[in-house]
Amino acid sequence: MIMTAVLLTVLIVISVILGQTCSGKRNAQTAVMATAPSTEVSDAAADSFMIQNVHVIEQKELKAGCETYACTMLLQILGFQVDEFTIADNYLDCHYVYTDDEGTKYGPDMHSGFAGTAYGGWGVYAPAMAKSMNRYLSDQKSKLKAYDQKDVPLETLCEEYVSKGVPVMVWATTDMDEPYVFDKWIVNYVDENAEAKMGDEVPWYMHEHCLVLIGYDKTNYIFADSTHGKISTFEKSLVAKRYEQMGKQTIVVK
Repeated sequence: MIMTAVLLTVLIVISVILGQTCSGKRNAQTAVMATAPSTEVSDAAADSFMIQNVHVIEQKELKAGCETYACTMLLQILGFQVDEFTIADNYLDCHYVYTDDEGTKYGPDMHSGFAGTAYGGWGVYAPAMAKSMNRYLSDQKSKLKAYDQKDVPLETLCEEYVSKGVPVMVWATTDMDEPYVFDKWIVNYVDENAEAKMGDEVPWYMHEHCLVLIGYDKTNYIFADSTHGKISTFEKSLVAKRYEQMGKQTIVVK
């Protein structure tokens, strides 16, 4: 009788241990299954993102104002109530391109100032546009500042800014067409951002364009594009090529 009782006790203890062990395995499996879908969702979300409710302004009155439109759209996304004419009329540092009596053309280094005006001209590059934007931000008593950046990979821009809801101004070309030298002039204006010296000859590229990078997916980058007044999508490798051809220039406000 004693041996039988002892045997029964041992069997009960073993059953409890086995039950707890199996229960632990089931719980562990359940935990793994519960976390797996959220990992898959996270991976999927990393493949694509787009800033929502972006108002795209069509490039109409400001015929040479793609940078001005891009600047305005970016600032509006960040919550500023500003229009393109306010920027064009009050904040751009404009320098006329002109031809002298001997037929020599003169104008600014576009890293230093706007060549012409947004109403009719050639354009401006990131450092000079950032200075104009910072004058506006200062007038608004904002703590934000515009930073021109160069040589930052598009993937990095998406990861560090766009995926966090921060738009980025990007220099590329209209419809991602091939740029080519269409005009040249002798530099007669430089500042601390200049990449040329006074008296150097600089080119201007046909199709130069500025857009606002607002999203991406596995194969494309997504832009607020003033040329068409709508959101435009272009294949990543083509954007990367045009971005490189236009000097890998960007502006981010933070």
